[in-house]
Amino acid sequence: MGVRHLPPPADDHPDGARGLSIKIDITDNPDARRFEARANGTSAGFISYRLEAGQITLIHTEIQDAFDGKGVASTLVKRALGMVRDSGLVLVPVCPFVAGYLQRHPEYVDLVRTQDRARFGLPEVPGPA
Repeated sequence: MGVRHLPPPADDHPDGARGLSIKIDITDNPDARRFEARANGTSAGFISYRLEAGQITLIHTEIQDAFDGKGVASTLVKRALGMVRDSGLVLVPVCPFVAGYLQRHPEYVDLVRTQDRARFGLPEVPGPA
């Protein structure tokens, strides 16, 4: 299938987090079943996933030590969640980092089935966008 680049959300900071000069590019690599992050052209991390029957399970997020604390993981999750929303897939956030992101960003909670939300520490009713 090849690699598909994910556009940044409109409110995403173009140079990474906390004012750092980092250009973060996110791609969906369906052959490897993962979203991949490159920071300033260097491989920075990924989220592995499993696709099945109208849902996507985000399994594991891994960021290279050199990019820890620089907003790469949050940018990666945010853009992956945007792709999930655009595709209409149901989200199963078994990755603890992704579940934690959803807890802090309730505008994405609607991607998770109502009956599954408590399992991931999410509110039953999604928060405002």
